[in-house]
Amino acid sequence: MASQNGDSALRKALYMPALVAWRHIPLIRIFCERLKVNGKNGKAIACAAMRKLIHIAFEVIKSGKPFDPNYAV
Repeated sequence: MASQNGDSALRKALYMPALVAWRHIPLIRIFCERLKVNGKNGKAIACAAMRKLIHIAFEVIKSGKPFDPNYAV
């Protein structure tokens, strides 16, 4: 069953960007691969990637620095 918590419009808006980030952004890819190795299912990994994107966005806004896709890889 899908999560019923939080803003459904925000979840809807972040789902595809999370899947694209999973495939193309090294920071998110490594994070998602680690979750997969630990036995998480695909939807749980996608939701974790969505949350990671939110955290990255807030950090970029807060720090004022551009996003570095290779940070901490």
